[in-house]
Amino acid sequence: MIDTSLKNYGEDVFSEREMRQHLPKDVAAKLIATMRESRRLDASIADAVAHGMKEWALSRGATHFTHWFQPMTGGTAEKHDAFLEPAGIAQAVQKFSGKNLIGGETDASSFPSGGLRSTFEARGYTAWDPTSPAFIKRHENGATLCIPTAFCSYTGAALDMKTPLLRSIQAISRATERLMDKFGKRRSHVTVTLGAEQEYFLIDRSFYLRRPDLLQTGRTVFGAPPAKHQQLDDHYFGAIRPRILKFMTEVEDRLWRLGIPAKTRHNEVAPAQFELAPMFEDQNLAVDHNMLVMETLRQTAEANGLVCLLHEKPFEGVNGSGKHCNWSIAYGGRNLLSPGDNPRDNAIFLTFLSAVVRAIDLHADMLRFSTAGAGNDHRLGANEAPPAIISIFLGDELSAVMREIETGVKGRGPKAKGRGANAGEQGMRIGVDTLPPLPRDTTDRNRTSPFAFTGNKFEFRAPGSSQNCAASQTVLNTIVAESLDAICDKLEKRGGDFNEELQLLLQRLIKKHKRVLFSGDGYGDEWPKEAAARGLPNLRDTPAAIEPLNDPANRELFARYGVLTDGEMASRHEIAADDYASRILIEGKVALEIARSMVRPVVAEEFSRLATAIGRAKRDGLKVGLRGLGALSQKLGAGLDDLHVKCERLDKALSKEDGAAIRAAMDTLRSTVDRLELLVDDGKWPLPKYRQMLFVY
Repeated sequence: MIDTSLKNYGEDVFSEREMRQHLPKDVAAKLIATMRESRRLDASIADAVAHGMKEWALSRGATHFTHWFQPMTGGTAEKHDAFLEPAGIAQAVQKFSGKNLIGGETDASSFPSGGLRSTFEARGYTAWDPTSPAFIKRHENGATLCIPTAFCSYTGAALDMKTPLLRSIQAISRATERLMDKFGKRRSHVTVTLGAEQEYFLIDRSFYLRRPDLLQTGRTVFGAPPAKHQQLDDHYFGAIRPRILKFMTEVEDRLWRLGIPAKTRHNEVAPAQFELAPMFEDQNLAVDHNMLVMETLRQTAEANGLVCLLHEKPFEGVNGSGKHCNWSIAYGGRNLLSPGDNPRDNAIFLTFLSAVVRAIDLHADMLRFSTAGAGNDHRLGANEAPPAIISIFLGDELSAVMREIETGVKGRGPKAKGRGANAGEQGMRIGVDTLPPLPRDTTDRNRTSPFAFTGNKFEFRAPGSSQNCAASQTVLNTIVAESLDAICDKLEKRGGDFNEELQLLLQRLIKKHKRVLFSGDGYGDEWPKEAAARGLPNLRDTPAAIEPLNDPANRELFARYGVLTDGEMASRHEIAADDYASRILIEGKVALEIARSMVRPVVAEEFSRLATAIGRAKRDGLKVGLRGLGALSQKLGAGLDDLHVKCERLDKALSKEDGAAIRAAMDTLRSTVDRLELLVDDGKWPLPKYRQMLFVY
């Protein structure tokens, strides 16, 4: 019986409650302060923390510990060590020291480094991240204490996703403190928050094991669309089937034990597609938790005879899966992206809002880079995902406020209805006027916008379902920090009335960067043309999307904020390019193998059977049925010839390892194979079909 009551919530986490119970009072206080306020860790408490953590883990059934980290593979990594030290012949003690806790050494030679190290330079180091609590991962035969860590090379270069994220959090925290000082606010703690909505597909494991493409690439390279898929919109928010509900309940039970606030579950738009959404958390912790969510989804699916597909586009012709990253920032516990109750708080809100607009306009290319990947290329711009053009949606009410600030006149623009009967009066005065009420649901949502303001946060909808949130969050933190500092620089150069200077600054800022604001249909044919006229980048695929990493201005920016060095930026370009090329090559080889060794023999056999039947009918003097057999035979024969030509074309592209040619050849080969699927005897087709995988689970 699964216990989903709140009494088990967080029981497998070394939380503040457990710290107070298992650590000396002063040690617990120092560690909790480190976690809450991101203070520097007092190394003198390491041994005491390690001992208390070990005793807690042993009491929870753990036998091993691991430094859990996030290399640049897109997943997580762990090496398990037992709580074991020899104490004589055939004798041992359970031991875990402060040295074991704070850092570890592992072989880093097989992890992607992008030229930061040579293959023979094998040393890699893990360093404890005390701001993310240790937790216990359970498996069928035991449990392991997991310690979230950063991962770096012998020279100190970041080899992971966490290190740049932590650096970017420091950067935006410093910039936020600096700006809040301009508003006369007392120094307080900055908290960047994230809520990551996770979409995924589930299919029966028996189908998965018979699909080499799903096994090796995570997506179907072939598959004819079924007559019914998502046209009737009957799956979205529909009643959850018992088998799936059982799976979801088990997922929640596991996540709740890990202190992960999984709050929402529902059917998504495509058949066999679902979503899990957690509550907001501290950004660093939310990223760690999302990695655990993906792992939990996969493991729980396997235990239920299912397979969880996290690829962005596992099935052609139906909606793909994204990871909507809801980002916000707070100061002293107050959300800075929520309008305040007084002119000063509203001025802070509008300043931060304007800073985000400036950041996205100037650095849309880097934000697009953070979503690059072979899987996401299949999704971005489709009818359920935002386009590759990064723009911002603010909603009618907030757009009208921004226009008032820009023009200095109230009620400007066609969407300013209700903003005041006296259109033409002086617009909003920063720091003097109070914003009109802006309820969270004051405007409809724009699902075609990649970056939308949704009441008290920004929702970045472009990241793919399989991607680590750290990439987009690192970029977002850094570019917003740069904009906040740019605003501070301007304010410090002016010596007049603060409110008037801020008014002029925001007015100029909005005029200069409003091109990135777009409230229309991002799927429309006219938007790419309009975006081009505005000068907005449209980086349609991964090779184009990773090029901003080579831009000297981008490298200077991330180096200046201490987030990524020039070498680390170069390494990420090399890793992304290699990953893309490798995935395309694997997909092409799998497609060719399936077409030649699974599809072609079946089609040839079917063609031969028909030819034999036609010959026999003619010998027997039969005329009935010859027209139908002949027509089908002609289609199969033509398809067989076409299949041969398309396979040869793909084979040639693969031999040259030409990514663009491989993708083009795969697309044409797919169209041929999918046509043949509809002609061959259903019982002989070698691959499970869409109508099975999407509806039988």
